[in-house]
Amino acid sequence: MSLAVIGLNHRTAEVGLLERMTVPPAGLPKALHTLADREHLAEVVLLSTCNRTEIYARATRFHPSVDDARHFLAELAGVDPDTLAESLYTYHDDAAVAHLFGVAAGLDSMIIGEGEVLGQVREAWRAAEQEGTAGPMLSRTFRHAVHVGKRARHETGIARHVVSVSSAAVALAAERLGSLSGRRVLVLGAGGVGEGMAVALAGAGVGEVVVANRSRSRARELARRVEGRAISLDEIPDELVTADVLLASTGAPGVLIERSDIEVVMERRGGRALLVVDVAVPRDVDPGVGQVFGVTLLDIEALRALGEQSLQQRRAEVGKVRVIITDELDRFRLEHSAREVAPLVAALRARADAIQAGELERRSGRLAALDPEARELLEATTRAVVNKLLHEPTVRVKDAAGSDQGEVLADALADLFALDEPE
Repeated sequence: MSLAVIGLNHRTAEVGLLERMTVPPAGLPKALHTLADREHLAEVVLLSTCNRTEIYARATRFHPSVDDARHFLAELAGVDPDTLAESLYTYHDDAAVAHLFGVAAGLDSMIIGEGEVLGQVREAWRAAEQEGTAGPMLSRTFRHAVHVGKRARHETGIARHVVSVSSAAVALAAERLGSLSGRRVLVLGAGGVGEGMAVALAGAGVGEVVVANRSRSRARELARRVEGRAISLDEIPDELVTADVLLASTGAPGVLIERSDIEVVMERRGGRALLVVDVAVPRDVDPGVGQVFGVTLLDIEALRALGEQSLQQRRAEVGKVRVIITDELDRFRLEHSAREVAPLVAALRARADAIQAGELERRSGRLAALDPEARELLEATTRAVVNKLLHEPTVRVKDAAGSDQGEVLADALADLFALDEPE
């Protein structure tokens, strides 16, 4: 069995396709079990964020597992699997592990080095464990990936002065308006990104922060933290009449603010312009809102340019993180190989012990004439011969674990002694 990752991200797919691929937290259990029921996916973790949807799987067969994952994603997005293939990337074994390590370290994010993705990786793993779709292989891999993400941020400057998606949304608004000082801002969403936006606004000197969320209690809690005000979703149109900026990022499966809603709002604003920054995937705001006179709409695409600027500022740190990833990949490979070699060595010793015991049993009649002391000496001598014969090959296999030579020796050992190789 091998590790495989099949997915698409902000580099390979347009926002429209990404948002159709997004699996909200509430839909994650069903999606995980649907994937786990596929013939060639033995273990599954599904990582779905605003920037990516990726399936990590312990595959019984690599190419059929890719087809299983591709068809699942095609059904999710309602597109033809062959058309979707153009936007998908696939990795297996070492390349799949290296990819996950890079994701956890923030190298594959739209905003290089951002910290939110590490939490998203951890949550995807925990959700799969809770649903029973992540077994020993994926759990070990994701645990190691979280360690890599932490190490990258502690030992390099990849996260120094980093702009997260939430703070990037605030930065975009400030850049477009010149300043947010004294402005009235409506934040739609009280989840991770919404919380980040509200906190960033509180430090930007805005005049007032208003929080709208499906759960009124969460909106109140966040508003209290930033000394703002909470409203319900139904109150959004009235609030937008006097707001300067709308920042949106919820986990809703579809559009919450239609073009017709904003057209009515703009009629009531008396010609005052409105800035809308929608970083949700799927979108919270109808793209047609950008065509309404007086409205400026920025979406996740606008963050790409900011991400490129962020990369330029931290390019020197990227190399340092890649060194860490290479180091951790070597350690992961060594641990994984050693874990695979151990059952093989145990099987070899069990086979030898069984042969020794069987041969003594076959000759038990002829050995019955021996006194107990002589019988014990004979058994000890044959065990010593077995141990001495097995010592050198087992030591060499263990010492070479994690290398190409180690794989050759392990395969030879299994073949020569007709041992069942571990999965």
